Amino acid sequence: MQKISFLLGFLLASFISPAQDDKASRPSPPAQATATVNGKTITIDYSQPSVKGRKIWGELVPYGEVWRAGANETTAFTLSADATVEGKNLPAGKYAFFVIPNEKEWIVIFNKTIAWGAFSYKQEEDVLRISVPVKKSKAFTEKLTYGISPKGNVSLTWENASIEFAVK
Repeated sequence: MQKISFLLGFLLASFISPAQDDKASRPSPPAQATATVNGKTITIDYSQPSVKGRKIWGELVPYGEVWRAGANETTAFTLSADATVEGKNLPAGKYAFFVIPNEKEWIVIFNKTIAWGAFSYKQEEDVLRISVPVKKSKAFTEKLTYGISPKGNVSLTWENASIEFAVK
């Protein structure tokens, strides 16, 4: 009887376990923005949180602190070839993508270490930092959304704020 109970428990656990790993069922599901610009592929892999009635900027996401620019795992920014970001060189590769939001300007960070959240962030591992103005978005955006235009303009929009920078 113990063997049968053990076997049934093991089989049940094997069916339940994959369901818990289904990232699409998370409250902040995975999303991706990708485009090919001048022969270079730009890909942003992130988890997409929702506003859900909360005040985002300056509260849920504090001003002046490093934010993983998404939910769950750190947002990953991948370039298939060397590029420039706002005129500054960024070698091909996969980077952790962070921002430091402020009321008028955000610091955009490309970092060497991709890990869970921003807990393991180390400034000395930054590959590139740029500053970009934050603007009021044209419309309220419930889910964090990244976009990449055919000209290489990368945007991050959530709640009532939006930033944009050029990748060439």
